[in-house]
Amino acid sequence: MSEPLPIDPLDTLDLDTVEPVPEAPAPGRKLAQLMRKIPVTLTLEVGSARISLDELSRIRADSVVPLDTLAGEPLTIKVNGTTIGRAEVVVTGDKYGLKVVEVSDLDLGLPEA
Repeated sequence: MSEPLPIDPLDTLDLDTVEPVPEAPAPGRKLAQLMRKIPVTLTLEVGSARISLDELSRIRADSVVPLDTLAGEPLTIKVNGTTIGRAEVVVTGDKYGLKVVEVSDLDLGLPEA
């Protein structure tokens, strides 16, 4: 086994030839950027109805089930089942869309990116 090289404490480091180490991004910021890319399911809820199993068993193709939402009232926007606001249905081209009427504070607990 070879002997370790002696270190001379009087050796000086030439700071003009040393390359600076690039600053790494803050860990919280990188996590926030990654978290913002997680897909979620956005749904628009028209309303709901509470019915018995007997009523459910009698539903057919032409059945009408009254919902608890009034006609013309904004619908509920949900993200992964949690209400975040209210919206109206709009048509964009040949698809339905939503026009946001009200949105709650979407503080996701993430540091700003």
